Amino acid sequence: MFQTFAITGPIYVVIALGFAAGHLVFSKPDMRVLGTYVVRFALPALVFTALSQRPVGEVLNGRYLLGYAVGSLLMMTAGLLWAWRRQGKGFTLSALCGLGVSSSNSGFIGYPIAILVAGPAPAAVGLAMCMLVENLLMIPLTLVMADSGHASKGKWHRILLQSLAQLSRNPVILAILGGVAVSLTGITITGVLARSINMLATSSAAVSLFVIGGTLVGLKTKGMRRDVTSIALGKLLLHPLAVGTMMWLLPPDDPELRVAAVIFAATPMLSIYPILAQKYGFEEMCAAALLLATVLSFGTISLAIWVLNHGLGW
Repeated sequence: MFQTFAITGPIYVVIALGFAAGHLVFSKPDMRVLGTYVVRFALPALVFTALSQRPVGEVLNGRYLLGYAVGSLLMMTAGLLWAWRRQGKGFTLSALCGLGVSSSNSGFIGYPIAILVAGPAPAAVGLAMCMLVENLLMIPLTLVMADSGHASKGKWHRILLQSLAQLSRNPVILAILGGVAVSLTGITITGVLARSINMLATSSAAVSLFVIGGTLVGLKTKGMRRDVTSIALGKLLLHPLAVGTMMWLLPPDDPELRVAAVIFAATPMLSIYPILAQKYGFEEMCAAALLLATVLSFGTISLAIWVLNHGLGW
């Protein structure tokens, strides 16, 4: 267990440092600037590097994509039905609950932990494929469902087109396409350009964790503890279980990718989760769920690593 804490400890030390800096040094707008840097420059550089330096067949692992996507969709369905049928919530909020238990903070928290547990190459490849699932499947699907419950009927196709248009300008998606194109053509990027991209890529882990800590400043859970707790525990415990089951049924060729998939699924929800909910007026609950999941993940991710290493022997 101490070895597990030795892996996860530095991650949360940096998060705690960002939290302290958010109180004492940086303002909320400052943290948004740092987050924008990660999303628009550091993460795309990381994804591009991971994809461009490997054969396409190694990177776009069909079993990984299918297993992670099916596990996530099962959790989204379970979360939506729990909120809608069991808790009696509106369809829009139920869709957001489904997203909360099924989509991970793969770039800001998942990758820094996966790189320590599974290794740099599986972590980078897993990150790229998780982002494909999250950006091309989970987020657009949630927006379509949320809008169908929030607005008049017949608008779902327009929301879907808007989501796809936004994704076409997403730096991470463009980095995925660029990395695959370079891999297919066999172009080798060297010299100043390669070193510049690598410098941006290596800054991703530390800055992203720092930003997570800063964004937690001021978030509260008062008055919505049962719902928030259910979403947080569903994300941290059931999502990795669902993805792990799919990875057992459809194991990737590289066994380290199984480990990376479970680690990504075991992280808290997307850092933009409250931002996506803002349009519908549910940002406070989603922010509270993000806060609780991030705090609890110190223990649950450590548990997941221990189970992977000692319980399953992966």
